[in-house]
Amino acid sequence: MVVGLREFALRTGDGSPALDESSGEELMHVQPSVAVALGDRSVESPGTLYITSRKLIWLSDADVAKGYAVDFLSISLHAVSRDPQTYSSPCIYTQIEVVEDEDEEDEDEEESNGVLDLSKIREMRLVPSDSTQLDTLFDVFCECAELNPEPIEEEGEEENGHNWVFSADQMVVGGGGEEDAEWQISQSPTSVIGHSNGDESIAQPMLELQINDQRFDDAEEMVHENETKDH
Repeated sequence: MVVGLREFALRTGDGSPALDESSGEELMHVQPSVAVALGDRSVESPGTLYITSRKLIWLSDADVAKGYAVDFLSISLHAVSRDPQTYSSPCIYTQIEVVEDEDEEDEDEEESNGVLDLSKIREMRLVPSDSTQLDTLFDVFCECAELNPEPIEEEGEEENGHNWVFSADQMVVGGGGEEDAEWQISQSPTSVIGHSNGDESIAQPMLELQINDQRFDDAEEMVHENETKDH
C-alpha cells in the first residue's frame, strides 16, 4: 500500500481508470462532475470520481494526464460538509494519513517554491456539482472503508514467550516420575482465555496444578492396587 495521496494517470481506452483486477479490485461507484480541492488550495476544474473497492480515483476532464488516487487505508476520516462557514460548497471532506517527514525545512521550501508535494496533502474535499449526491457518496465511502479494515499487527510468539495462560483442556501432562514430569501446551490462539503479562507466578501454579493432579491420580491407583492385593 502507498501511504497518502499520489498522482494517477493510468486510463483505459474509454478514459476510465485502469484497475488492479488481478488483486480483486472492483469499481463500486462513478460520480461525474466532481471538483477537487487539495489542502487549502483553490478548487480545481471538475473531473470524474471513481470509487473502487480499494481506493478513490479522481480524473480530470480537462487534462487527460491529470489525476489523483488515495487508498482507503490512508483515509483516516470522511464526512459530509454542508456548513457554508466551514467551506463555501457542500462537499465530502476527507483527512489523509501521510508519511511523517522529520525535515520540516525541506517541506517549507517546497511550499514556498510552489511545488505541490501530494504525499504531504492531509486534507481533500470532493465537491460534486449535484450536492444531492453527497449522501450516496458518503454511503459508498462507508461501504468501501469496511472492505479495508486497518491491519492488526500481532506480536510474534517468540517475543511473547510463555505469556499466555491456557485453559485446563489445553494442558496435557505426561506420566513421568516426580523429578521429570512433562507437560505440553496447545498453542491454538482461539482457545486462549487470558494473559499473564509475563508474570510467571500466575502461569506456573496452573501448570503445577495440572501436574500434581496427575500425580494424585497415579497415587490413588497405586493405593487401590495394593488394597486389592492385600485382599
